[in-house]
Amino acid sequence: MSKNSFFFTFILFVLNSYTSVGQQKRLPDFDGYLFAYFEGSGEKNIQEQLRFAVSSDAINWFALNGNKPIIASEKISSTGGIRDPHILRGEEPNAYYITATDMYTFKDGWGSNPGIIMLHSKDLISWKHNVVDLAKSYPAKFGNVQWVWAPQTIYDPQVKKYLVYFTVRFNNDNRLDFYGAYANKDFSGFEKEPKLMFSSKYGAIDGDIVYKDGTYNMFFKGNTKDSSGKEISNGIQKATSKSLWGPWKEDFKYLDAYSEQKIVVEGSSVFKLNNSKEYVLMYDLYANLRYEFQRSTDLIHFSSKPEKFTKNFNPRHGSVISITRNEARSLQSVWGGVTENLLRPVKPDDRYNFTASGNPIIKHEFTADPSALVMGDTLWLFAGHDYAGGQTGYKMKDWLVYSSTNLKNWIEYPVPLKITDFSWAKSGDAYAGQVIEKAGKYYWYISTNWSGIGVAVADRPEGPYKDALGKPLLVNKDCFSSSHAWACIDPTVITDKDGHSWIFWGNRECYYAKLKENMIEIDGEVKQLNTKGFEYTEAPWIHVNNGKYYLSYATGFPEKIAYATSDSIDGPYSYKGIINEIAGNSNTNHQSIVKFKDQWYFIYHNGAIQTNGGSFSRSICIDRLRYNPDETIKRISMTSEGTN
Repeated sequence: MSKNSFFFTFILFVLNSYTSVGQQKRLPDFDGYLFAYFEGSGEKNIQEQLRFAVSSDAINWFALNGNKPIIASEKISSTGGIRDPHILRGEEPNAYYITATDMYTFKDGWGSNPGIIMLHSKDLISWKHNVVDLAKSYPAKFGNVQWVWAPQTIYDPQVKKYLVYFTVRFNNDNRLDFYGAYANKDFSGFEKEPKLMFSSKYGAIDGDIVYKDGTYNMFFKGNTKDSSGKEISNGIQKATSKSLWGPWKEDFKYLDAYSEQKIVVEGSSVFKLNNSKEYVLMYDLYANLRYEFQRSTDLIHFSSKPEKFTKNFNPRHGSVISITRNEARSLQSVWGGVTENLLRPVKPDDRYNFTASGNPIIKHEFTADPSALVMGDTLWLFAGHDYAGGQTGYKMKDWLVYSSTNLKNWIEYPVPLKITDFSWAKSGDAYAGQVIEKAGKYYWYISTNWSGIGVAVADRPEGPYKDALGKPLLVNKDCFSSSHAWACIDPTVITDKDGHSWIFWGNRECYYAKLKENMIEIDGEVKQLNTKGFEYTEAPWIHVNNGKYYLSYATGFPEKIAYATSDSIDGPYSYKGIINEIAGNSNTNHQSIVKFKDQWYFIYHNGAIQTNGGSFSRSICIDRLRYNPDETIKRISMTSEGTN
């Protein structure tokens, strides 16, 4: 072999050896985060149980399963409780690992615990578990163990095994040291007796190891003691090593923002943000029921000012992994509570399939102002979108689209239309609209509060849609009898039996006009509908049954839905009565009435999603609509069961 060949081979060997340590396979595209934790508030007897929460941004967190346990501790632990859950994504596909402290302080106190719990899963849903009792399994070494705390797992690429490490304290010994052992192949126990990994100068708990740039960084709760052995400070510290088995070098610096303030923290956990160079160091301010974090790009220097999470739960010592959109959907299908940003399709060919369980039919996001279109054996549902829950005003920036062939199993599509798609819509409000098909094209007539009514067009019902005019189709001056700014809203369109299409709209006053064949121009003059004899507010919708025209609309405020009938599309209309009463917890009411597979349906919104539903955070529901023998409409009985 020549010198050059030998040198080239040697360089390849060095590079391969270097990149193999700590190297990970290509990761999937992550869209959010999963937080495994136990609770710090509520009923004390169920706090020490495994729970999950999710986030799309690692700052705003939402508990799954109503913040109830995803697995009862009595099923997986020997004590009846678990603490300090650590979750890890495995190196192999579809592999997830959790370790936790086997301890139930509510019942047994802090006296002792002999072991840990090891769980593994292929889907984040079904978990297999084993209890590892160190005192029983390794009596020669650990028969005198007092505590086995906060186990965590890390993959060791040098031996291609998972290392489980934890804090150990023995009876009659104040030291708190880290021990470790490699898990066996089925993650049900250890290959060998655990051995000492790291002995901190002053003792430490809650170790969390993160590999970066050839170095293992162990974060832990450490302390400083004076010459007499009295603790004078504590907080989050770090030690580093080139090997998981050490030697570990402590720097004795405190990383958290509270050590100098004498505010206690523990349970530190570090995770990397998706599509970012930033890491998050989060910790549990357990005495204050707070959870906060600091940022770093190098795991050496951290932001000095702590930031707060927003959350609908009070976590204790937990950990975070990144998750994909499909993983989030899987979690939602079992436990619910996943934020809409992790469920809704983003890529053009992506779809989110979900099953409606009564009313509201869509519970993962807030929807309003339903418009239904029946095409063959499919009902297409177009919806306004209320942003978030618990709002105090309307915040609507886009529209959503769904389809179903049985009103139970639904498909959600990528956002088909946004208010920003209409450059002229300076109001920024994505208000109610309706989609209609004509000559193979789909036209979406939308309202924008005071900017006017626009029309978008698409080749498919799911879109995407684009502005067909580049300007409004109708504006406030077309509402010649109105004086208020929001008169030009709530368009509805119907194609009559002669093939001509008509548009109706308006708040307080109802207007109508014929559309040209191209569906994007008004044909002739705008007229005002004669509503004498009934109180019209907004939300017109026209459907035809047995040759009769039914004009339904919102009336009064808070709104009910009433209706009038006519033998002609342009009236005159005669008042017939109320279809449904005030929609629970919502001042507005907006309906769509369609015949689908030989049954009539009444589609509307209310504010029923708890705890944050309301007049500005609404939800679409569906109930059956029935006629009396004289072709009047029976009052709708709004139900929680819906069409199920």
